[in-house]
Amino acid sequence: MSNAIVISAFGGPEVLQWRSVEPPTAGPGEVLVRVRAAAVGPTDLHIRAGDLTSVFPQRPGDVLGFEAAGVVEAVEAGAEAHVGDEVAALLPSQGGYGELVATPVWYPKPASVPWDAAAALPAAADAAVGTMRTVGVEPGETLVVLGAAGAVGSMVVQLARAGGIRVVGVAREHDAALVRDLGGEFVVSGPGVFERVGSTVDAVIDAAGRGGLTEAVSVVGDPGRVVTLVGGPEVAPSGAVLSHPSPDRAPDALAVTMPLLASGDLRLKRRLTLPVREAAEAHRLLESGETRDKIVLTFD
Repeated sequence: MSNAIVISAFGGPEVLQWRSVEPPTAGPGEVLVRVRAAAVGPTDLHIRAGDLTSVFPQRPGDVLGFEAAGVVEAVEAGAEAHVGDEVAALLPSQGGYGELVATPVWYPKPASVPWDAAAALPAAADAAVGTMRTVGVEPGETLVVLGAAGAVGSMVVQLARAGGIRVVGVAREHDAALVRDLGGEFVVSGPGVFERVGSTVDAVIDAAGRGGLTEAVSVVGDPGRVVTLVGGPEVAPSGAVLSHPSPDRAPDALAVTMPLLASGDLRLKRRLTLPVREAAEAHRLLESGETRDKIVLTFD
């Protein structure tokens, strides 16, 4: 047996409980990883509450967590890894809040990258690399990033600037210094944001989900170059592209971003670490807005 934080029932943070569970089994092409750190994301909150059962078939007794980092314990046929490898993993079937997890998607963790940083990278990397490829923004073009101070938005800003793209980062006033420090031009969020941009816009990536997609499509002139990571009633009427996590969105996202993280050329959102047994408190903090940090659960 192993231990994990499970959803005892759908509901508030208190339904997350530390329990003994059957250890997962790795299949062909997968590795079994002993988790050292697991990141908490906004989607975890909605799955726990039972809001996304039509998309994510989790049920009471299951283990949350799309992102983890740890040490390979077993390698199945077709998996190119070795026992003892330190890796970061994106978990298509979730399970990161457990001591052990099986995954087909992983990448080596350099020794210079801390466990909490490695666990905080996979989902943001997948979203950032995937959406940038979807909009197809080229060097010299102007990309507007809505939610430029978040985990995904800040990564998009950095990757785009490194690629010779002009970036206008839209965020709240208190994030102005961060956006500029990452290399973006800052515009405060709110109604009329594209009037404040005041120049030709070639593409838009929305990592905030606060509206403005219809205006964005009108300004860009091509709905295929406006991509949002957050669903809502405005998406379909606007014609913007909704980018869902999928195995083929950016399968090499960790290969693209982990070396940059190790070299210091990529910065992650500030992190708050909590012991895994305090997962309920982690959900409460994220849900309440009491912290704007990326929360990472750690395993002793």
